Amino acid sequence: MAQSLVGQDSGSTAAVTVIKRALELESESRYPQALVCYQEGIDLLLQVLKGTKDVTKKCNLRKRISEYMDRAENIKKYLDQEKEAGKYHKQIKIEENATGFSYESLFQEYLNETVTEVWIEDPYIRHTHQLYNFLRFCEMLVKRPCKIKTIHLLTSLDEGSGKEQQSSGLEEIRESLRNHGVQLELEYSSLIHDREIRFNNGWMIKIGRGLDYFKKPQVQVTFLPRVLMPTNYNRGRIPPKEKNRLGF
Repeated sequence: MAQSLVGQDSGSTAAVTVIKRALELESESRYPQALVCYQEGIDLLLQVLKGTKDVTKKCNLRKRISEYMDRAENIKKYLDQEKEAGKYHKQIKIEENATGFSYESLFQEYLNETVTEVWIEDPYIRHTHQLYNFLRFCEMLVKRPCKIKTIHLLTSLDEGSGKEQQSSGLEEIRESLRNHGVQLELEYSSLIHDREIRFNNGWMIKIGRGLDYFKKPQVQVTFLPRVLMPTNYNRGRIPPKEKNRLGF
């Protein structure tokens, strides 16, 4: 069904791939993963729609986009009902070579205007692609509806040849964030191993690979979604006692 949507350019191919995966996940009742893929696929289809000149194709695209938006909305309503029932823990297994799991897709439901502070613990924010991933995550925080004021990063210090690159890269990111009115607090530790992200609205996110769950890119390809390495994604509400301990 998804293959008949669009033509064969790179943007269309990416959209078809992600939508097909969403349909498969929905049929397997893997609703959180399906919702992420639907959201990513719809965004890609909207990009394709903007570049389509043929009137008939535009009409068909709009119809398909509307259908997938309805599917995504129904899934979201179901998941909201689950949350209201007290089932606050969710796990998503990101499989190798999967697509449709951008930072925006994974984190957008936890980011609102009440979020002003974020804590990130990730021992591997060192190499160029890892610094780039951290930059992309910070950009998402600045662009979202939340009112981010402070980002805390706890990571490990590169004691090898990459020490200068890590230090200069993080300083550049700090300066860029400062220009947007956001303070980046850096702390280094050789003892951290776990990776987690905490928002001051009570959500805690644990990702097996931290922010570095994308495969290191070989080439830059327009439109194609980034390919992932396998990892597990868990999120849950922080209990009140734990909030007090963490200083929320």
